[in-house]
Amino acid sequence: MPAESPADLLVLLGLRLKGFAEPATLAEAVGLTVATVEKHLEVFEAESLVRHRQGRVSGWTLTAAGRAEGERLLAAELDETDTREPVASAYRSFLRHNPALLELCTRWQVRETGDVTVVNDHTDRGYDQALVDELVSLDAAVGPVCDRLAGALQRFSGYRPRFTNALDRVRGGELDWFTKPTIDSYHTVWFELHEHLLATLGIERGSETRE
Repeated sequence: MPAESPADLLVLLGLRLKGFAEPATLAEAVGLTVATVEKHLEVFEAESLVRHRQGRVSGWTLTAAGRAEGERLLAAELDETDTREPVASAYRSFLRHNPALLELCTRWQVRETGDVTVVNDHTDRGYDQALVDELVSLDAAVGPVCDRLAGALQRFSGYRPRFTNALDRVRGGELDWFTKPTIDSYHTVWFELHEHLLATLGIERGSETRE
């Protein structure tokens, strides 16, 4: 059975992945009740681990101390559940597919016309379909990676269905679900899984190397 993470870890991790979030959004993201999230946010605020930001983008966010505490809890969980190697192995597999996904998303957004790079206006159905076919193949490759992660830690269990949902929507003609950042698009989920793995393993995004 996959190990279940404690609520304090999930709240801090959820804020790291979302950047800013109100309790209801955070609760849905991490699978906790709103009341539980609010209780932990109150404690974390008193400990200067989180703060609430008002403005154009409002919500709870981590402080530097909160980010560090989250990383401490994540590292401790890997050791306590003996899941460091399974997660690290899955991360290495994920990382091998990362350049292909990023390059594919770039080609979805822009395309080469002669010597000129132009915005892809999605009027060339053949061009778009070829990229969707590539995404289907990439999804088939990353699916087992998601399964391995979910088999180790319960908090990774949502990624496989989220990828499937985004892919199904793209294949159904909802083109925004390929890369749009403000919805749970394929690229959005991919970026979040990447950050989730980096946070869990204590790796800085700029320092990672492709194997």
